[in-house]
This record gives sequence, C-alpha cells and structure tokens, in this order.
Amino acid sequence: MSELRFDNRVVVVTGAGAGLGRAYALLFASRGASVVVNDLGGSRHGDGSSTKSADAVVAEIRRNGGKAVADYNSVLQGDKIVQTAIDAYGRVDVVINNAGILRDTSFAKMTMEQWDAIYDVHLKGAMITTKAAWPYFYKQNYGRIIFTSSNSGLYGNFGQTNYSTAKLGLVGLANTLALEGKKRNIYTNVIVPTAASRLTEDVLPPDFFEHMKPELIAPVVFWLCHENCTENGSIIESALGWAGKCHLVRSTGCILRQDLSADVTPEAVKENWSQIINMKKAKRCNTIHDATQELMYVFDSLSTPDSLSSTVVSSSSEEENIMISRYNNRDVILYALGVGATVAEADDLRYLYENHDNFAILPTFFTTYGPMGCIETSVLQTALPNIEFSLAQILHGEQYLEVLKPLPVEATLETRFKVQDVMDKGKGVVVLVQHDTYNGATEEKLSTGQISVFITGVGGYGGKRSSDHIIPTVQPPARKPDVVYEQKTSVDQAALYRLSGDYNPLHIDPNFSAIAGHRIPILHGLCSLGFSTRHVIKTFAGGDPHLFKCLKVRFVKPVIPGDTLRTEMWRNGKRIHFRTSTDSTKDVIAGAYIDLLEVVEPMLKANRCSASVDLQSDAVFVAIGEHVKTNPEKVKKVNGIFLYNITVDGKVASEWTLDLKNAEVHKGKPKSGKADTTLTIDDKDMVEIALGKLNPQTAFMRGKLKITGNIMLTQKLKGLMEMNNAKL
Repeated sequence: MSELRFDNRVVVVTGAGAGLGRAYALLFASRGASVVVNDLGGSRHGDGSSTKSADAVVAEIRRNGGKAVADYNSVLQGDKIVQTAIDAYGRVDVVINNAGILRDTSFAKMTMEQWDAIYDVHLKGAMITTKAAWPYFYKQNYGRIIFTSSNSGLYGNFGQTNYSTAKLGLVGLANTLALEGKKRNIYTNVIVPTAASRLTEDVLPPDFFEHMKPELIAPVVFWLCHENCTENGSIIESALGWAGKCHLVRSTGCILRQDLSADVTPEAVKENWSQIINMKKAKRCNTIHDATQELMYVFDSLSTPDSLSSTVVSSSSEEENIMISRYNNRDVILYALGVGATVAEADDLRYLYENHDNFAILPTFFTTYGPMGCIETSVLQTALPNIEFSLAQILHGEQYLEVLKPLPVEATLETRFKVQDVMDKGKGVVVLVQHDTYNGATEEKLSTGQISVFITGVGGYGGKRSSDHIIPTVQPPARKPDVVYEQKTSVDQAALYRLSGDYNPLHIDPNFSAIAGHRIPILHGLCSLGFSTRHVIKTFAGGDPHLFKCLKVRFVKPVIPGDTLRTEMWRNGKRIHFRTSTDSTKDVIAGAYIDLLEVVEPMLKANRCSASVDLQSDAVFVAIGEHVKTNPEKVKKVNGIFLYNITVDGKVASEWTLDLKNAEVHKGKPKSGKADTTLTIDDKDMVEIALGKLNPQTAFMRGKLKITGNIMLTQKLKGLMEMNNAKL
C-alpha cells in the first residue's frame, strides 16, 4: 500500500502545543505538510500565555526534517492565524480546530464569564479561524476542516453545561459547512476524541489515561484531511486505537390525530408515548430534506387517512439511489390478498391473520421494492441520463430475488439500487438494476434482487446487446409437470395489488394502458408471480414460506385481471421449476424456478416443532424439570412463563416451555396463555450454556441467544437455573 502524503499542503492546527494538537502537527509534518503550530501557551483553564509550547513543537518538527512555523494568537484572532500560513507558505489547505479550555462548574454556580470563555474558545474561535480560511479554500477549490467535539457534547456531562453546549454547537456548524462547501471540494468533519491531554489529566482514571495516547487518534484525523478522503459531514469518534461513526437518529414516531381537521390532545400524547419514544426502528435522516420529506408523508396520510400505513422516502446521488420504506402487518396482509391468498385455504391464513401462531410474510413481498425503486428514485435516469421516456414505455422483463435472513412481519427498510448494465435491444433498452434491502433496525441485509427493466422505443443506438451480470432463467425438464395448480384471479386483482406500492397507471387507467397498446389495464407481472410462488410453497414447502431461498423468472405475456392462472411445477432436488399460463395465453411466466431450503413432499406437511425430535438440549430441560418438581414453591416466585425455541442450522427444531407460574416444564408451546419471554438459541449453544462453557450474556451480545418479551424476567430465571447447575 502506497504511503499517504501531504506534500505541498499547508495545515493549520490550533492548540498544537501539546496533547492531540501536537500529535496532529508531528504526523502531518512527517508526511510532507507545512504546518502552522498555533498555541496561545495558556493553562487548560485558558490562563496566561507563553510562546514555549508552540516553539517546542516547531523545533521538534524541524529537527525531524519537517517544515513548521509557530503562531501565538488566540483563536478569537483566527484571521491572524490563517495569515501566518499565507505569509509563510502562500496558501492554506487544512484547518484543524483543536484549541480548547475548561471552566467546569455546576449550572447553578456558573458565571457568565465561565460560560463566555468556553463559548469563545471552542465555538466562536473555531468559527472565526475557519471563516478566515474559507475564501482560500473556495478560490482553490479545495479545503479540509476538522472541528473537535466531545462525548460531553453528544451525551452531556455533569458540571459541563458550557463545554457540552459549545461542543454540540460545533456539530451543527460542521453539518451546514459540509453542505455549503461540498460543491467546491471543501469537506468538513467532526472528531470526537478521548485522549490523554491537559484537559483530561485528572478526569480519566490513571491506568486508563496512560493508554489514551493522542498518537492513536492522529491517523484518523490525518485520513479525514487527505485529498483522497471524501467523507463529509460526519461525526467520527476515536480512542485507544478504535474509531467509529456517530449518527443522530429519530424513532418512527406516531401520528397523534386521525386527520388534518382533528386536534392533538395531551391524552393522545400520553396514550401513544411508548410508541413515540420507541427507538427499536430508529432511522437516520441523511439530510434536512429527508427529515422534511418524511413529514410530508405524515401530511399525506392525514390528508387521506385511509391510505397505507407504509411510507416511502427516496434519496438519490450520482453514486447510489436509496429508498427508505416502512411496513407493518397491515401491509403484509394487504399484499397477501393482492396475490390471491384466501381464507378458503388453511395454508393462507398465516398470511392474513396477524394473531396467527405462524403469522408470516410471503417472501415475494420483497420483489415489490424493485419496480417501486425504479419509479421512486432516479436509478433509471442514472442509467439513461440523455434519454427521455415515460412510465408507459416501462415493462418488467425479468426478476431475481434471494432471501438472506428471516423476513420480519414489520420493519423499517433501506433498499439500495445500483445500475449493473444497460443493453441495446434495438426496439428498446434493457436496464439491469440490483436492489439490496436492509433491516433499518439491525442493518442486516435481508434480501438481494435483480430487476430487468425493458424500456420500449429508445434503443437502436448501437450499444452492447448482452451482459455478464444477467442471472439466467432455466427451462423446466422435458417431461410432463409433476403438479399443476390453478387459481382464478379477480377482475379487481390489479386494483388491489397496486396498493402494495406499484402505482404505475398502466394497471388501473384504461386511457394510459391504451397508450401502451393494451385494450384494458393489465395485471402486474409481480402479482402473477406472487400467485405462482404461493402455489409452489403450498405444494412443495408444506405451506412454510421460511423454506423459500430464491427465485428467478421471465415475464412473457400480460395477464388480464379475471384470468385463471395455471402453475405447472417440476421438482428437481430442492429446485422447483415452474411455468405460468392462462386459458388465452400459453406462457405468462417462463424459464422460472424457486430454490427451497428444504422440500416437504405434497400432502406430507411435517410439524417442524414436533415433540418427537430428539436434541442434545432435551437433557438440559429434563434436568430443569426435575429441579422444578422438587422446588415448586421456589420456582413459583419467578412468576413467569418462558418459551425456548431450540434451533438446528438456523431452523426451529424443538420448543420447550418453562411454566414457572405453575411449576411445570414440558416440550411444546405454553398450554395456557402466552409466554412472558421467548428465548431462541441453537441446540449446541444451549448445551454449552448449561455446562458453563458459554456465558449467557456473551451469547446474547453475539446474537447467539435472542430474547423477546420481558427480558428483565430472565434475570430471575438465571438465578434459578444456577441452583440446578444449568446456567442460563
């Protein structure tokens, strides 16, 4: 790896006489920078002044062969500090605002002098110094700015109201300068360091202080200031050789009135307070536009109170297109109805009833983000920047979807879109778009997909006709299908399905569909796919959507709402090939397959949580049961019901209930009522915990032990199990 250099760059470091500032100055100088070492030479309280601190650092840099000059001005005279750089080197490229003092005291005892002194040095001084350098940055189309904040600013700290206020004020200053300077290649970031310095010498514990070396933080600041670094508007925390990015986030919140004509009452706020402050699905708004845009969706939902509870917010850049969306059980149920799920089929009830024991989401729900993103974001415009086209020209050609994690029944999602390739097909172009969907709460990637978008009437420019990025379709075996499933669609099928997010008027507006060459509005291709996927899961997965792995299909011909869909299926190991047709059209979906994690033969719907399954952890629960029987009064004091989901290879293989309200342990679900706490853990890990080889807290932190419900109740359970030498 080539060495990062700062040759021909001029760096101003305030407060560079000791601690972090000195470490910055030495590192930049050692990599070729000319450094202005600014230090007033006062104490950590800002008292006095001296030239010794700055002179000592300059002398050290020069001894090592570097270039540096000293500056002794206060940061309130930041224009003079920058002028020192101009006089000595003729330019300025980087300003690191590091100078700081302390005036710690409780808010009740704080004087205005103590408040103003901190404000002047930390916030006003940083602003003045940066403002002095700004015209030079702007003219040369280059600049890097660092503001130094603190954990006291991010989280507060007793006795530091003045200090924490100034430090968080620097974050606000940096946020706006990052926006104003971006087009001129002026990037502004915030460092939140925890290091040994004059300001922390009697604040941090001695042994901890010893290892908080400023030299461990300096490389982070060095990279943020380098010309190759494009980080902008970020808060970076660093200490002990560790660095991480910090965000301000907000919860999904709660609407407190029914429509725009209604008032908000204090009682409504009280009633919904737990949802207002619930940070489980908290999300960062990247810009003030994003924050305002989400409020616009609240406005829209209040304007039309019967609208979907899910919302979509899009943001685009030259490099990526991102769509943020939310859904809940209502949206899951509406989608299932849109793809033909019916209460007439016992297997479908799990998609339609939120209180069903196995309530689940159809995996093809996640295919909706492909076309939705192509409409909501500018990904297609990114692919074809110089070509104009309308929605009437857009057709869904092919679709791939792979599920990577169990899909939650409600979530806030972030779907990222990337153009993989563009192909010229003569009569039109094909745009390949990859869409990856992440859980906003956990940042886990839930699915990945590829949508092939055919745009008619814009081809013939001599472009490439094929692509290595295409995920190919696969033809079914040359034999009669193993199973055939038929289901009639409703004449209102397209009108119902569009409520799941694909609002292309091609599927509802007769005039619009006529422009596209269809006599009446056609059914969405993904709607037909949802029907066929349900048929495959019902037939070869025992109705269990969690056995779905991936699919690939090509949409051949349109379906008219009211047509009967016929799904022909061939099994080839864990791959189910299928073809979908109607009475009037031979093929509407072709070259299609669904890969399953496991195949459940038709009519043999095995219970995956059967009590007949024998696992290693069974012995643990038997031992627990014996202890409970011999100590019924003690265990009843726990007063809780615990359900254990024991997994093998990520799938639930067995369930055990610890009903400590009734002093009973048995295999299976609770016999009466719901569990207070549900614990999910792998069979082997359960044994490791019981043997004392795996700490349960460690297992929880590493994601090996998942707990939902009353987590605090498990503390009582832990004590009980230790009495039985079965540590949980």
